[in-house]
Amino acid sequence: MPQAAQGLSPRHSEGVPDIPRRAVTRTAKLATLPLGFAGRSALGLGKRLGGRPAEIVATELQHRTAEQVFRVLGELKGGAMKMGQALSVFEAALPEEIAGPYRAALTRLQEAAPALPATQVHAVLRRELDPEWSKAFTSFSDVPAAAASIGQVHRGVWHDGRRVAVKVQYPGAGPALLSDLTQLARLARLFAVLSPGLDINPLLAEMKTRVAEELDYVQEADSQRAFALAYAGDPYIAVPDVVAGAERVLVTEWLDGTPLAEIIREGTQEQRDLAGARLARFLYDSPTRVGLLHADPHPGNFRLLDDGRLGVIDFGAVARLPGGMPVGFGQIARAVVEDDAARVEGLFRSEGFLRADISVAPGALLAYVGPLLASVVDEEFTFSREWLRHEARRVGDPRSEMGRLGRQLNLPPDYLLVHRVATGTTGVLCQLGASGRFRAIAEELLPGFAPAPRKPRARRRTA
Repeated sequence: MPQAAQGLSPRHSEGVPDIPRRAVTRTAKLATLPLGFAGRSALGLGKRLGGRPAEIVATELQHRTAEQVFRVLGELKGGAMKMGQALSVFEAALPEEIAGPYRAALTRLQEAAPALPATQVHAVLRRELDPEWSKAFTSFSDVPAAAASIGQVHRGVWHDGRRVAVKVQYPGAGPALLSDLTQLARLARLFAVLSPGLDINPLLAEMKTRVAEELDYVQEADSQRAFALAYAGDPYIAVPDVVAGAERVLVTEWLDGTPLAEIIREGTQEQRDLAGARLARFLYDSPTRVGLLHADPHPGNFRLLDDGRLGVIDFGAVARLPGGMPVGFGQIARAVVEDDAARVEGLFRSEGFLRADISVAPGALLAYVGPLLASVVDEEFTFSREWLRHEARRVGDPRSEMGRLGRQLNLPPDYLLVHRVATGTTGVLCQLGASGRFRAIAEELLPGFAPAPRKPRARRRTA
Protein backbone atom coordinates (compact mmCIF):
# COMPACT_ATOMS: atom_id res chain seq x y z
CA MET A 1 0.00 0.00 0.00
CA PRO A 2 1.35 3.50 -0.83
CA GLN A 3 3.19 4.98 2.10
CA ALA A 4 1.80 8.48 1.55
CA ALA A 5 -1.76 7.27 1.80
CA GLN A 6 -1.02 5.56 5.10
CA GLY A 7 0.83 8.46 6.68
CA LEU A 8 -1.39 11.25 5.33
CA SER A 9 1.68 12.91 3.81
CA PRO A 10 0.86 14.94 0.68
CA ARG A 11 2.97 14.39 -2.42
CA HIS A 12 3.91 17.33 -4.61
CA SER A 13 6.38 15.71 -7.04
CA GLU A 14 3.95 15.88 -9.92
CA GLY A 15 2.27 19.08 -11.00
CA VAL A 16 -1.43 19.14 -11.64
CA PRO A 17 -2.68 21.33 -14.48
CA ASP A 18 -5.22 23.76 -13.06
CA ILE A 19 -8.68 23.81 -14.57
CA PRO A 20 -8.96 26.89 -16.80
CA ARG A 21 -10.58 29.55 -14.68
CA ARG A 22 -12.63 30.73 -17.64
CA ALA A 23 -12.51 34.10 -15.94
CA VAL A 24 -14.22 35.87 -18.80
CA THR A 25 -17.10 33.39 -18.84
CA ARG A 26 -17.49 33.42 -15.05
CA THR A 27 -17.42 37.22 -14.92
CA ALA A 28 -19.88 37.42 -17.78
CA LYS A 29 -22.31 35.10 -16.00
CA LEU A 30 -22.14 37.11 -12.81
CA ALA A 31 -22.48 40.32 -14.82
CA THR A 32 -25.83 39.13 -16.19
CA LEU A 33 -27.28 39.49 -12.70
CA PRO A 34 -27.14 43.29 -12.28
CA LEU A 35 -27.77 43.83 -15.98
CA GLY A 36 -30.87 41.67 -15.85
CA PHE A 37 -32.01 43.40 -12.68
CA ALA A 38 -31.63 46.83 -14.30
CA GLY A 39 -33.70 45.71 -17.26
CA ARG A 40 -36.43 44.25 -15.08
CA SER A 41 -36.49 47.39 -12.91
CA ALA A 42 -36.99 49.56 -15.98
CA LEU A 43 -39.73 47.23 -17.20
CA GLY A 44 -41.35 47.33 -13.76
CA LEU A 45 -41.32 51.12 -13.76
CA GLY A 46 -42.99 51.12 -17.14
CA LYS A 47 -45.71 48.79 -15.91
CA ARG A 48 -46.34 50.98 -12.85
CA LEU A 49 -46.60 54.03 -15.07
CA GLY A 50 -49.03 52.02 -17.15
CA GLY A 51 -51.33 51.61 -14.17
CA ARG A 52 -50.44 48.17 -12.79
CA PRO A 53 -50.52 47.93 -8.96
CA ALA A 54 -47.09 48.49 -7.39
CA GLU A 55 -47.30 45.36 -5.20
CA ILE A 56 -47.97 43.10 -8.19
CA VAL A 57 -45.12 44.64 -10.15
CA ALA A 58 -42.76 44.29 -7.17
CA THR A 59 -43.69 40.63 -6.78
CA GLU A 60 -43.01 39.97 -10.45
CA LEU A 61 -39.64 41.72 -10.17
CA GLN A 62 -38.73 39.69 -7.09
CA HIS A 63 -39.82 36.46 -8.76
CA ARG A 64 -37.85 36.99 -11.98
CA THR A 65 -34.78 38.22 -10.11
CA ALA A 66 -34.83 35.15 -7.88
CA GLU A 67 -35.09 32.80 -10.84
CA GLN A 68 -32.08 34.42 -12.51
CA VAL A 69 -29.99 34.61 -9.34
CA PHE A 70 -30.30 30.93 -8.54
CA ARG A 71 -29.97 29.82 -12.15
CA VAL A 72 -26.67 31.67 -12.54
CA LEU A 73 -25.35 30.67 -9.12
CA GLY A 74 -26.20 27.06 -9.89
CA GLU A 75 -23.99 27.15 -12.99
CA LEU A 76 -20.93 28.31 -11.06
CA LYS A 77 -18.58 26.77 -8.53
CA GLY A 78 -16.49 28.62 -5.98
CA GLY A 79 -17.97 31.51 -4.08
CA ALA A 80 -21.09 31.77 -6.23
CA MET A 81 -22.06 28.20 -5.43
CA LYS A 82 -21.21 28.65 -1.76
CA MET A 83 -23.27 31.84 -1.62
CA GLY A 84 -26.21 30.02 -3.15
CA GLN A 85 -25.93 27.28 -0.54
CA ALA A 86 -25.77 29.85 2.28
CA LEU A 87 -28.82 31.69 0.98
CA SER A 88 -30.74 28.46 0.43
CA VAL A 89 -31.22 27.85 4.15
CA PHE A 90 -33.10 31.16 4.35
CA GLU A 91 -35.50 30.15 1.59
CA ALA A 92 -38.15 29.37 4.19
CA ALA A 93 -38.34 33.05 5.15
CA LEU A 94 -39.29 34.19 1.63
CA PRO A 95 -42.95 34.72 0.62
CA GLU A 96 -44.49 31.50 -0.69
CA GLU A 97 -45.40 33.02 -4.05
CA ILE A 98 -41.72 33.84 -4.53
CA ALA A 99 -40.14 30.80 -2.86
CA GLY A 100 -42.29 28.16 -4.51
CA PRO A 101 -41.22 28.44 -8.18
CA TYR A 102 -37.50 28.10 -7.49
CA ARG A 103 -37.46 25.86 -4.40
CA ALA A 104 -36.39 22.96 -6.59
CA ALA A 105 -33.44 25.03 -7.85
CA LEU A 106 -32.39 25.72 -4.27
CA THR A 107 -32.44 22.03 -3.47
CA ARG A 108 -30.20 21.37 -6.45
CA LEU A 109 -27.78 23.99 -5.15
CA GLN A 110 -27.58 22.10 -1.86
CA GLU A 111 -26.85 18.75 -3.47
CA ALA A 112 -25.16 19.23 -6.82
CA ALA A 113 -22.68 21.18 -8.93
CA PRO A 114 -20.89 20.66 -12.28
CA ALA A 115 -18.53 17.68 -12.16
CA LEU A 116 -14.73 17.62 -12.46
CA PRO A 117 -13.50 15.31 -15.26
CA ALA A 118 -12.01 11.96 -14.20
CA THR A 119 -8.61 12.82 -15.67
CA GLN A 120 -8.39 15.88 -13.42
CA VAL A 121 -9.54 13.84 -10.41
CA HIS A 122 -6.81 11.25 -11.02
CA ALA A 123 -4.20 14.00 -11.37
CA VAL A 124 -5.14 15.46 -7.99
CA LEU A 125 -5.03 12.02 -6.37
CA ARG A 126 -1.59 11.31 -7.85
CA ARG A 127 -0.26 14.54 -6.50
CA GLU A 128 -1.89 14.54 -3.09
CA LEU A 129 -1.87 10.86 -2.10
CA ASP A 130 0.69 8.95 -4.16
CA PRO A 131 1.62 8.36 -7.82
CA GLU A 132 0.20 4.86 -7.28
CA TRP A 133 -2.84 6.09 -5.35
CA SER A 134 -5.14 3.44 -6.85
CA LYS A 135 -3.37 0.70 -4.86
CA ALA A 136 -4.89 2.16 -1.68
CA PHE A 137 -8.36 1.27 -3.03
CA THR A 138 -9.96 -1.99 -4.07
CA SER A 139 -12.40 0.10 -6.12
CA PHE A 140 -12.90 3.76 -6.99
CA SER A 141 -15.77 5.33 -8.93
CA ASP A 142 -14.85 8.06 -11.41
CA VAL A 143 -18.45 9.29 -11.37
CA PRO A 144 -18.89 11.80 -8.51
CA ALA A 145 -21.56 10.94 -5.96
CA ALA A 146 -21.93 14.57 -4.88
CA ALA A 147 -20.43 17.96 -5.64
CA ALA A 148 -20.34 21.27 -3.85
CA SER A 149 -18.66 24.66 -3.91
CA ILE A 150 -14.95 23.74 -3.79
CA GLY A 151 -14.83 19.99 -4.29
CA GLN A 152 -16.64 16.82 -5.25
CA VAL A 153 -17.07 13.43 -3.59
CA HIS A 154 -16.42 10.00 -5.09
CA ARG A 155 -17.33 6.56 -3.77
CA GLY A 156 -14.62 4.00 -3.17
CA VAL A 157 -13.65 0.93 -1.20
CA TRP A 158 -10.46 1.26 0.87
CA HIS A 159 -7.88 -1.53 0.82
CA ASP A 160 -9.16 -2.84 4.18
CA GLY A 161 -12.73 -3.22 2.87
CA ARG A 162 -14.23 -0.05 4.30
CA ARG A 163 -16.55 1.91 2.01
CA VAL A 164 -15.20 5.43 1.78
CA ALA A 165 -16.05 8.90 0.53
CA VAL A 166 -13.18 10.60 -1.31
CA LYS A 167 -13.46 14.38 -1.40
CA VAL A 168 -11.32 15.95 -4.12
CA GLN A 169 -10.80 19.71 -4.24
CA TYR A 170 -11.16 21.49 -7.57
CA PRO A 171 -7.74 22.73 -8.79
CA GLY A 172 -7.72 26.53 -8.63
CA ALA A 173 -10.64 26.54 -6.19
CA GLY A 174 -9.02 29.10 -3.89
CA PRO A 175 -8.53 31.95 -6.39
CA ALA A 176 -11.94 31.23 -7.94
CA LEU A 177 -13.60 31.34 -4.53
CA LEU A 178 -12.05 34.69 -3.62
CA SER A 179 -12.81 36.14 -7.06
CA ASP A 180 -16.48 35.16 -6.84
CA LEU A 181 -16.89 36.50 -3.32
CA THR A 182 -15.36 39.82 -4.34
CA GLN A 183 -17.71 40.11 -7.29
CA LEU A 184 -20.76 39.06 -5.28
CA ALA A 185 -20.05 41.81 -2.74
CA ARG A 186 -20.83 44.29 -5.51
CA LEU A 187 -24.29 42.79 -5.95
CA ALA A 188 -25.67 43.35 -2.46
CA ARG A 189 -28.53 45.48 -3.78
CA LEU A 190 -29.60 42.71 -6.10
CA PHE A 191 -29.81 40.13 -3.30
CA ALA A 192 -31.88 42.56 -1.24
CA VAL A 193 -34.59 42.20 -3.88
CA LEU A 194 -35.02 38.56 -2.86
CA SER A 195 -35.70 39.50 0.74
CA PRO A 196 -35.97 43.20 1.68
CA GLY A 197 -33.53 43.95 4.48
CA LEU A 198 -31.20 41.07 3.54
CA ASP A 199 -27.59 42.28 3.75
CA ILE A 200 -25.18 39.74 2.28
CA ASN A 201 -22.03 41.75 2.99
CA PRO A 202 -21.44 40.43 6.55
CA LEU A 203 -21.95 36.88 5.29
CA LEU A 204 -19.50 37.42 2.43
CA ALA A 205 -16.94 39.01 4.76
CA GLU A 206 -17.12 36.00 7.05
CA MET A 207 -16.77 33.61 4.11
CA LYS A 208 -13.63 35.43 2.99
CA THR A 209 -12.04 35.10 6.43
CA ARG A 210 -12.67 31.34 6.35
CA VAL A 211 -11.48 30.64 2.81
CA ALA A 212 -8.07 29.38 3.93
CA GLU A 213 -9.68 27.05 6.50
CA GLU A 214 -12.13 25.50 4.04
CA LEU A 215 -9.43 24.97 1.41
CA ASP A 216 -7.16 23.14 3.88
CA TYR A 217 -8.37 19.54 4.00
CA VAL A 218 -5.69 18.66 6.56
CA GLN A 219 -7.31 21.08 8.98
CA GLU A 220 -10.75 19.78 8.05
CA ALA A 221 -9.54 16.24 8.79
CA ASP A 222 -8.41 17.34 12.25
CA SER A 223 -11.81 18.91 12.94
CA GLN A 224 -13.67 15.85 11.71
CA ARG A 225 -11.51 13.55 13.85
CA ALA A 226 -12.39 15.64 16.91
CA PHE A 227 -16.12 15.37 16.16
CA ALA A 228 -15.88 11.65 15.33
CA LEU A 229 -14.06 10.92 18.58
CA ALA A 230 -16.48 12.97 20.67
CA TYR A 231 -19.54 11.31 19.11
CA ALA A 232 -18.23 7.75 18.90
CA GLY A 233 -21.03 5.47 20.07
CA ASP A 234 -23.49 8.35 20.48
CA PRO A 235 -27.14 7.25 20.16
CA TYR A 236 -28.22 10.46 18.38
CA ILE A 237 -25.37 11.74 16.19
CA ALA A 238 -23.04 9.92 13.74
CA VAL A 239 -19.81 11.39 12.37
CA PRO A 240 -17.74 9.29 9.91
CA ASP A 241 -14.10 8.60 10.80
CA VAL A 242 -11.23 10.05 8.77
CA VAL A 243 -9.32 7.37 6.82
CA ALA A 244 -6.63 9.39 5.00
CA GLY A 245 -6.03 12.84 3.70
CA ALA A 246 -3.83 15.60 2.35
CA GLU A 247 -4.19 19.28 1.56
CA ARG A 248 -6.68 18.76 -1.27
CA VAL A 249 -7.94 15.20 -0.78
CA LEU A 250 -9.90 13.83 2.17
CA VAL A 251 -10.88 10.18 2.54
CA THR A 252 -13.52 9.36 5.18
CA GLU A 253 -15.79 6.45 5.93
CA TRP A 254 -18.91 6.42 3.77
CA LEU A 255 -22.12 7.44 5.53
CA ASP A 256 -25.41 6.07 4.25
CA GLY A 257 -28.72 7.72 5.00
CA THR A 258 -31.47 9.92 3.61
CA PRO A 259 -30.27 13.46 2.85
CA LEU A 260 -32.20 16.17 4.65
CA ALA A 261 -32.89 17.80 1.28
CA GLU A 262 -34.83 14.67 0.31
CA ILE A 263 -36.73 14.66 3.60
CA ILE A 264 -37.59 18.34 3.05
CA ARG A 265 -39.00 17.43 -0.36
CA GLU A 266 -40.92 14.27 0.43
CA GLY A 267 -40.21 12.96 3.93
CA THR A 268 -42.81 11.71 6.38
CA GLN A 269 -43.70 13.80 9.41
CA GLU A 270 -41.98 11.21 11.59
CA GLN A 271 -38.75 11.69 9.62
CA ARG A 272 -39.09 15.46 9.81
CA ASP A 273 -39.63 15.46 13.57
CA LEU A 274 -36.79 13.03 14.21
CA ALA A 275 -34.35 14.94 12.01
CA GLY A 276 -35.39 18.21 13.64
CA ALA A 277 -34.82 16.91 17.17
CA ARG A 278 -31.40 15.52 16.24
CA LEU A 279 -30.40 18.76 14.50
CA ALA A 280 -31.34 20.86 17.54
CA ARG A 281 -29.47 18.48 19.81
CA PHE A 282 -26.33 18.74 17.65
CA LEU A 283 -26.48 22.56 17.67
CA TYR A 284 -26.79 22.82 21.46
CA ASP A 285 -24.47 19.96 22.39
CA SER A 286 -21.42 20.07 20.09
CA PRO A 287 -19.72 23.26 21.38
CA THR A 288 -19.62 21.86 24.92
CA ARG A 289 -18.71 18.33 23.87
CA VAL A 290 -16.14 19.11 21.17
CA GLY A 291 -15.20 22.75 21.71
CA LEU A 292 -16.16 23.24 18.06
CA LEU A 293 -19.32 24.30 16.24
CA HIS A 294 -20.20 22.90 12.81
CA ALA A 295 -20.63 26.16 10.91
CA ASP A 296 -22.20 25.08 7.61
CA PRO A 297 -25.82 24.17 8.41
CA HIS A 298 -27.34 23.50 5.02
CA PRO A 299 -29.36 20.32 4.30
CA GLY A 300 -26.69 18.77 2.07
CA ASN A 301 -24.45 18.28 5.11
CA PHE A 302 -26.88 16.09 7.06
CA ARG A 303 -28.30 12.57 6.64
CA LEU A 304 -30.95 10.71 8.60
CA LEU A 305 -29.64 7.18 9.15
CA ASP A 306 -31.85 4.10 9.26
CA ASP A 307 -31.14 3.70 12.98
CA GLY A 308 -32.50 7.19 13.71
CA ARG A 309 -29.17 8.96 14.16
CA LEU A 310 -28.35 12.19 12.36
CA GLY A 311 -25.26 11.81 10.18
CA VAL A 312 -23.12 14.93 9.89
CA ILE A 313 -20.54 15.53 7.13
CA ASP A 314 -18.34 18.35 5.80
CA PHE A 315 -16.31 19.94 8.60
CA GLY A 316 -14.47 22.49 6.46
CA ALA A 317 -16.21 25.36 8.23
CA VAL A 318 -16.09 25.16 12.02
CA ALA A 319 -16.05 27.72 14.82
CA ARG A 320 -13.65 27.17 17.67
CA LEU A 321 -15.49 27.57 20.96
CA PRO A 322 -13.12 26.22 23.62
CA GLY A 323 -15.45 27.51 26.32
CA GLY A 324 -18.50 25.97 24.68
CA MET A 325 -21.59 27.86 23.57
CA PRO A 326 -21.64 31.41 25.04
CA VAL A 327 -23.62 31.05 28.26
CA GLY A 328 -25.42 34.34 27.67
CA PHE A 329 -27.30 32.71 24.80
CA GLY A 330 -29.02 30.29 27.17
CA GLN A 331 -29.41 32.86 29.96
CA ILE A 332 -31.36 35.21 27.71
CA ALA A 333 -33.61 32.33 26.62
CA ARG A 334 -34.24 31.39 30.28
CA ALA A 335 -35.11 35.00 31.14
CA VAL A 336 -37.60 35.01 28.26
CA VAL A 337 -39.16 31.76 29.48
CA GLU A 338 -39.56 33.33 32.92
CA ASP A 339 -41.02 36.51 31.37
CA ASP A 340 -38.37 38.58 33.16
CA ALA A 341 -38.12 41.77 31.07
CA ALA A 342 -35.62 43.46 33.38
CA ARG A 343 -33.26 40.49 33.26
CA VAL A 344 -33.55 40.27 29.47
CA GLU A 345 -32.50 43.91 29.18
CA GLY A 346 -29.69 43.45 31.71
CA LEU A 347 -28.32 40.49 29.77
CA PHE A 348 -28.60 42.30 26.44
CA ARG A 349 -26.43 45.05 27.91
CA SER A 350 -23.92 42.84 29.73
CA GLU A 351 -23.45 40.58 26.69
CA GLY A 352 -22.96 43.54 24.36
CA PHE A 353 -26.17 43.34 22.33
CA LEU A 354 -27.27 46.79 23.53
CA ARG A 355 -24.87 49.66 24.16
CA ALA A 356 -24.99 51.51 27.46
CA ASP A 357 -25.88 54.83 25.78
CA ILE A 358 -29.05 53.45 24.15
CA SER A 359 -32.29 53.49 26.10
CA VAL A 360 -35.29 51.32 25.27
CA ALA A 361 -38.83 51.18 26.53
CA PRO A 362 -39.47 48.79 29.46
CA GLY A 363 -40.29 45.35 28.14
CA ALA A 364 -39.37 46.23 24.53
CA LEU A 365 -36.50 43.74 24.30
CA LEU A 366 -38.63 40.95 25.75
CA ALA A 367 -41.31 41.72 23.17
CA TYR A 368 -38.67 41.72 20.44
CA VAL A 369 -36.83 38.50 21.27
CA GLY A 370 -39.61 36.47 22.87
CA PRO A 371 -41.37 35.33 19.68
CA LEU A 372 -38.01 34.55 18.07
CA LEU A 373 -37.31 32.07 20.89
CA ALA A 374 -40.75 30.45 20.78
CA SER A 375 -39.22 27.01 20.12
CA VAL A 376 -37.62 26.97 23.60
CA VAL A 377 -40.32 29.02 25.34
CA ASP A 378 -43.19 26.68 24.48
CA GLU A 379 -43.28 23.13 25.80
CA GLU A 380 -43.89 21.92 22.25
CA PHE A 381 -43.28 23.81 19.05
CA THR A 382 -43.69 23.36 15.28
CA PHE A 383 -41.21 25.10 13.02
CA SER A 384 -42.85 26.31 9.82
CA ARG A 385 -42.23 28.53 6.85
CA GLU A 386 -45.24 30.62 7.86
CA TRP A 387 -43.81 31.27 11.34
CA LEU A 388 -40.42 32.25 9.94
CA ARG A 389 -41.95 34.58 7.34
CA HIS A 390 -44.03 36.24 10.04
CA GLU A 391 -40.99 36.78 12.25
CA ALA A 392 -38.94 38.04 9.29
CA ARG A 393 -41.62 40.63 8.58
CA ARG A 394 -42.07 41.53 12.26
CA VAL A 395 -38.42 42.34 12.97
CA GLY A 396 -37.35 43.19 9.42
CA ASP A 397 -39.80 45.94 8.53
CA PRO A 398 -37.82 49.18 9.01
CA ARG A 399 -41.08 51.11 9.48
CA SER A 400 -42.26 49.00 12.43
CA GLU A 401 -41.45 49.53 16.09
CA MET A 402 -39.65 46.16 16.25
CA GLY A 403 -37.72 46.96 13.09
CA ARG A 404 -36.53 50.26 14.54
CA LEU A 405 -35.51 48.51 17.77
CA GLY A 406 -33.60 45.88 15.82
CA ARG A 407 -31.48 48.53 14.12
CA GLN A 408 -30.34 49.72 17.56
CA LEU A 409 -29.03 46.30 18.53
CA ASN A 410 -25.44 45.16 18.17
CA LEU A 411 -24.05 41.68 17.39
CA PRO A 412 -20.91 41.10 19.50
CA PRO A 413 -17.99 39.33 17.76
CA ASP A 414 -18.29 36.32 20.11
CA TYR A 415 -21.84 35.75 18.88
CA LEU A 416 -21.40 36.50 15.17
CA LEU A 417 -20.84 32.96 13.91
CA VAL A 418 -23.02 31.38 16.61
CA HIS A 419 -25.87 33.64 15.55
CA ARG A 420 -25.44 32.76 11.87
CA VAL A 421 -25.34 29.02 12.57
CA ALA A 422 -28.38 29.22 14.86
CA THR A 423 -30.26 31.24 12.25
CA GLY A 424 -29.28 28.85 9.48
CA THR A 425 -30.31 25.85 11.57
CA THR A 426 -33.66 27.52 12.25
CA GLY A 427 -34.12 27.91 8.49
CA VAL A 428 -33.50 24.19 7.96
CA LEU A 429 -35.90 23.28 10.79
CA CYS A 430 -38.57 25.44 9.14
CA GLN A 431 -37.94 23.78 5.79
CA LEU A 432 -38.43 20.44 7.54
CA GLY A 433 -41.59 21.61 9.31
CA ALA A 434 -40.33 19.76 12.38
CA SER A 435 -42.42 19.48 15.56
CA GLY A 436 -41.12 18.48 18.97
CA ARG A 437 -40.19 19.27 22.55
CA PHE A 438 -37.25 21.50 21.72
CA ARG A 439 -37.41 23.22 25.09
CA ALA A 440 -36.57 19.96 26.83
CA ILE A 441 -33.56 19.47 24.55
CA ALA A 442 -32.36 22.99 25.34
CA GLU A 443 -32.82 22.45 29.09
CA GLU A 444 -30.67 19.34 28.83
CA LEU A 445 -27.88 20.71 26.65
CA LEU A 446 -27.86 24.51 26.25
CA PRO A 447 -25.54 26.18 28.80
CA GLY A 448 -27.31 28.76 30.94
CA PHE A 449 -30.80 27.63 29.98
CA ALA A 450 -31.58 24.96 32.59
CA PRO A 451 -33.87 26.32 35.32
CA ALA A 452 -32.20 27.09 38.61
CA PRO A 453 -32.67 24.26 41.12
CA ARG A 454 -35.30 24.99 43.70
CA LYS A 455 -34.04 25.55 47.19
CA PRO A 456 -35.41 22.99 49.64
CA ARG A 457 -37.87 24.44 52.09
CA ALA A 458 -36.70 24.57 55.72
CA ARG A 459 -38.54 22.12 57.92
CA ARG A 460 -40.71 23.62 60.56
CA ARG A 461 -39.61 22.73 64.04
CA THR A 462 -42.18 21.07 66.22
CA ALA A 463 -42.22 20.98 69.97
